[in-house]
Amino acid sequence: MIFPQGASIIGVGSTAITRDSGVPVGDLAADAVLAALDDSGLGIHDVDAIIDYHVNDSVSSIALARILGMENLGWMTDYYGGGQHAASILGNAAMLITSGQAEVVVVYRALNGRSGKRMGQSDVGWSEDAEFYRQYGLAGPAQLFALAAQRYLHDRGMDERDLAAVAMQFRAHARLNERALMRDPMSFEDYLASPFVATPIRRLDCCQETDAACALVITTAERAAGSSRPGVAIRGVVRGGGPGATAQDRAADLSALFSQYLAGRLWAASGMTARNVDLAQLYDAYTWVVLRQLEDFGFAARGEAGAFMRSGEGAYTGSLPVNTNGGLLSEGYIHGLNNVVEAVVQLRHEAGERQVSDASVALCTGFSGSFGSAALLARQDA
Repeated sequence: MIFPQGASIIGVGSTAITRDSGVPVGDLAADAVLAALDDSGLGIHDVDAIIDYHVNDSVSSIALARILGMENLGWMTDYYGGGQHAASILGNAAMLITSGQAEVVVVYRALNGRSGKRMGQSDVGWSEDAEFYRQYGLAGPAQLFALAAQRYLHDRGMDERDLAAVAMQFRAHARLNERALMRDPMSFEDYLASPFVATPIRRLDCCQETDAACALVITTAERAAGSSRPGVAIRGVVRGGGPGATAQDRAADLSALFSQYLAGRLWAASGMTARNVDLAQLYDAYTWVVLRQLEDFGFAARGEAGAFMRSGEGAYTGSLPVNTNGGLLSEGYIHGLNNVVEAVVQLRHEAGERQVSDASVALCTGFSGSFGSAALLARQDA
């Protein structure tokens, strides 16, 4: 889906990221949405559509509308699913706007992901076939993706140094981000001291479980042009996948992720290439997933993504800054939507110490193994 000048993000908002919010998830969602509306200069009564995604761990769009007293809504949608929606939900919002169904859309994700329902303890596979995974020791997502990670590292001739490079770089970014939950320095020795969850994945290779919410306000390009801040245009969104890391019994390549299937579609549809991207906010459920995406989207050659990260090219001062907020590994886990918020902040040139120089185009991704999504965002006045 390509949206030339069709829809733009004009507001973002987030709650504090904690391990025990102490409040219902509806309160988190409401606070994030109000913060995003305040950031956009709009009010509750300007909103005519609201969209979220969840895995039975959040507040529904209609319930949130009631909490906030929204009376003029024409469209409310709850998408069931995980990180694959982190980028594609922008396409859903843009379609509402470009089709004339809505003029102001709020997108949000809210969860008590540590004190409530914990993603790390979810069944793998679909509910009806999870029992077939459990008997082989695949107790949760980490065990499933550890198999794929082992295959990936073996095929590429890579090792723990390459995984550590991702964790360490994202922690360095988090240290410049006052919102990040994990801000202690991380050395290679610290990484090696982290216990294994499932070989080759250590605790520091895994995203966090946190309580938090974030939201975005999306409107027409014309309305965004009148905003006090530069709008961030949704240029293109793709979604899909194929057999791979989450369909291991049918996979020719156990380590194949969504990015293998979507990268070509994204570049072909948008007319852009990897060279046009100034920063990448890649879904980082696990460190190796970042490395695979860097290869698939064409930022690093096969087997060289680890060297790319070790060389500092993924730093906010490097050739392709990656997850400048610290990502899900170190900032916190809001199911990937917080990485999109960071892209908007960077493209508005409001990231402070970690600001990417002259950032005008960002790639954001959403991950659920071999199924996912990708979006290209661009500063509207660029």
